[in-house]
Amino acid sequence: MAAEDGAQFNPGRHFMAAFFSLCILVVVNSLDATALGPAIPTMSYELGGSAVQAFWAGTSFLLAGTVAMLTFGGLSQSFGRKALLLISIGFFSVGSIVTATAKEFTRVLIGRSIQGTGGGAIMTMVEILITDLVPLRHRGTYFGYQSAAAAVGTAVGPLLGGGFTDTIGWEWIFWINVPLCVLGFVAVAVFLNLHKVNGEFTTKMARFDWPGVMLLTAPLTGFLVSISWGGILYAWSSWQSVVPMVLGLVGLLAFIVYEAYVPSEPLVRLQIFHNRTALVSYLGTTVHGIVTWCLMYYLPLYYQLVLDMSATISGVAVLPETLLVPAGSIVVGVLVSKWGTFRWAIWCAWCLTVLGFGLLYLLRPDTKTWQWILINVVPGVGIGMLYSSLAYGTLTSASEKDAAYAASMYIFSRALGQSIGVAAGGAILQAQLAKQLAAYPELADRASNLAKEASSLVEYIKSLEPGSEERIMIVQAYAQSLSIVWATMAGLAGAALLASLLTQPLSVDRAQETEQGFRHDKEDKTPGKDQVPQQEQEIGTKTAGGT
Repeated sequence: MAAEDGAQFNPGRHFMAAFFSLCILVVVNSLDATALGPAIPTMSYELGGSAVQAFWAGTSFLLAGTVAMLTFGGLSQSFGRKALLLISIGFFSVGSIVTATAKEFTRVLIGRSIQGTGGGAIMTMVEILITDLVPLRHRGTYFGYQSAAAAVGTAVGPLLGGGFTDTIGWEWIFWINVPLCVLGFVAVAVFLNLHKVNGEFTTKMARFDWPGVMLLTAPLTGFLVSISWGGILYAWSSWQSVVPMVLGLVGLLAFIVYEAYVPSEPLVRLQIFHNRTALVSYLGTTVHGIVTWCLMYYLPLYYQLVLDMSATISGVAVLPETLLVPAGSIVVGVLVSKWGTFRWAIWCAWCLTVLGFGLLYLLRPDTKTWQWILINVVPGVGIGMLYSSLAYGTLTSASEKDAAYAASMYIFSRALGQSIGVAAGGAILQAQLAKQLAAYPELADRASNLAKEASSLVEYIKSLEPGSEERIMIVQAYAQSLSIVWATMAGLAGAALLASLLTQPLSVDRAQETEQGFRHDKEDKTPGKDQVPQQEQEIGTKTAGGT
């Protein structure tokens, strides 16, 4: 029985060594993604970067990674997970070197784009490999371990980012990636022994959905570009914002139609969206990405600008979130593995996330230390619980033969949300800051210009005399503007909570089916042989008894 297959899962030492090598890569990727936040104001100041370029430092990384995810996931179906993972590490390493040696902000953006391609591909490969190697019932636990690895990078990232920025220079945020990538590359090469994918190289290249990649990349880029500069560089009503957004949405619709009718091996298998659980889970995953990255990107600015913390101390201040995210994810994974139900976790997680952002709305310049620490606990737990619980929603709604495609779409949906979160959060912050500053007669004539430099404004504030009237007004306006950002995120999380009520009570017990499973015995050369029997189960015919 499928349930027995999951119960009998017993990973050995070689499997755990391989899984640990994947966790190393997750740490590196998360380290880089979060270390940039505390350094952005200094980088913008030293390299002469504008607010638009500062926002793009984060957005370009996420955009490139988002575009790469489905492409690398599709290529791994034909050319193997291990090969694509090693290539991904190469991209990330090269991007790190390019960024570390940058003398102008344009080169930073180029390096971040290369890094993002590698980082997005790494996260996709890790997600798919967990799906390949671990039975469904136990995947939440391993997704929790993955989240713990991400949390290590997320927690250490701001500390290193702030520490390097305040001492030896922000360049070391990127130099430190190189030896870690080498370690991860060697570990993957040695320990990740998978069944090989048969077939000729030319045949695989010909079968791959290259037109689908192009049809996805162009409109997705246009859409994300429009929301990135909308309200910042150009007004939302301007043609520069409207045209790429409309063309992007139309192009994405064309991509969906193409995927449904043309390729024999599509980049995206649309059958993974065949029931309401899949739809609300992918929607929830996108919202999860939006609120998570908006929080991690803009909360450090509250500490640096409003509470006058250094970049290093602001990294310490976000520890309540970064330490509780893996805890929430692991607890959910363990409990779902034990109880066999997951809907309760999704609902509890969204409730905590809504409450958490509602509490963040209360942050002000005079908020006491113990108050902001306690406030930060709630969104950290909620966001952490969503990592594992939403993974169950997407994977139980797909057949086992489509599990890798579902895993790719899951990580893509979250990355899409992350790209939107950084851009949308910046747009909301700038618009509100201009409005708040204009309310002060002394600043009204400079409100628009000050708001355009919302991210690099930290350095300007620190140059003002402590206690000066101008400094007090700007700090107050900034705190109120961030409150609107948190209120908007609370509203989005609330909408996702309502949508999640449509989640069906699908079973987490079924047999595993994969052609690229872990090769426990080096003498076992049978292609496609895995550690559990291959058996496909119709989704929805067997449901769990609870929620």
